[in-house]
This record gives sequence, C-alpha cells and structure tokens, in this order.
Amino acid sequence: MNKYMERLYNGLIKENPTMVLMLGMCPTLAVSTAAINGVSMGLSTMAVLIFSNLIISILRKRIPNEVRLPAYIVIVASLVTVTQLIIKAYLPAVDKALGQFIPLIVVNCIILGRAEAYANKHEPGLAIMDAIGMGLGFTIALTLAGSLREILGKGTLFGMQVLPESVSPVAIFSLPPGAYLVIALFIIIMNAIGIKTRQRQLVESDGCNGNCAACAMQCDERKEEAK
Repeated sequence: MNKYMERLYNGLIKENPTMVLMLGMCPTLAVSTAAINGVSMGLSTMAVLIFSNLIISILRKRIPNEVRLPAYIVIVASLVTVTQLIIKAYLPAVDKALGQFIPLIVVNCIILGRAEAYANKHEPGLAIMDAIGMGLGFTIALTLAGSLREILGKGTLFGMQVLPESVSPVAIFSLPPGAYLVIALFIIIMNAIGIKTRQRQLVESDGCNGNCAACAMQCDERKEEAK
C-alpha cells in the first residue's frame, strides 16, 4: 500500500475520527438524527477539511510557529463562511436542518487536529489524501449513525418509509440518548474486530489491559520507585 492510499485507509478505518479517535463528537451526537443530516454535515466538514489542509500545507513553511494556531483558525473560519453561504444559497433545507452546527465547523477538533498533526508537516498531495480519508471516515460514521437512528426512531430512511407501519418506532433513538447508544454500538463493533479506540490503545499500551484500578496502582508504584 503506497503512502497516499495509506492516508485514505487510515481515515476510513484505522484512524476513523469518530469511531476510533473519538473526535467531532458534538456534531455526531447532535445532527445524526437522520441519514440526510449525517451526509450533509459530513460532506460540509470534508470540503472544509480538504481546502484547509491544502492551504496550510502550502503555507506551512511561511506561517510563523508562534501564530500557527490563530492562522489555522482564520483559514478554517474563512472556508466555513464560504461553505455556509453556498449552503444557504443552494441548499436552504440543509441549512435549516443543520442550523448552527455549520459555523461550529470552525472549532471542529478534526479539522484543527489534522492541520496541527499532519497538514503542517507534509506536502500538499499527502495533506489532501489525509483530508479525504478523514472526511470520508467522518461522513460515513455520521451517515451510519443517522441512518440507524432514523430507521429505529422513525421507521424511515432518507425520508422514505422502510419499516412496516405495524412496527412501532423506538422513540429514544430520535432523542439525544439514542445518539449515545448508537455511538457506543459502533465502538463495541470496532473493538470487537480489533480496531481499538485511541483511548483504549493508550490504556493497553501501559500494561493495564483495560483495568483502570490496576493502572492507578501501577502509577502509584512508579511514583514510589521514583522517590
């Protein structure tokens, strides 16, 4: 696998921002009430991510280190403003459904995280592939969450009836708690197939094997040894 395809694979599977790295939880939990909302939010975020990674990668040697984060925010905020105006002009229904979560893309930790962790250290081609991988991973996660919540909570998918009318929807999946249940299910599946969340990897790499009490005991023992 070449380095470009590796970036795509990492964003989709190995480092999926929602299911593995646990980033962008606010929009994931808030807008994933329907499949179309997930697709719209995911694609909007991906567009901003691609162009921000590209611009930051091109300017990475010219942005002073002392002001790199403010510079990233200015770049991202400008791109989000353009994206929001386009959606308002051509997709008013999407703009109404997503509401204030489109402007909040500015502070989405996926975008700022990839700018800081990857785009400012690599050439534009790799930065773009990293953005596409992460954006697609985020879009797929949002779409799956929205689809599952819409089917279980309303009996529809993309607004079309998919469950028989005799089957009563489970209303909780249309409410905020439903988002937590769906995301928890995704994490269980990812861990079951061996793709662990970043937090889980950190715990297991320290020898705790998921046992937080044992981890605390190890930390206390190391502090005593250090004395």
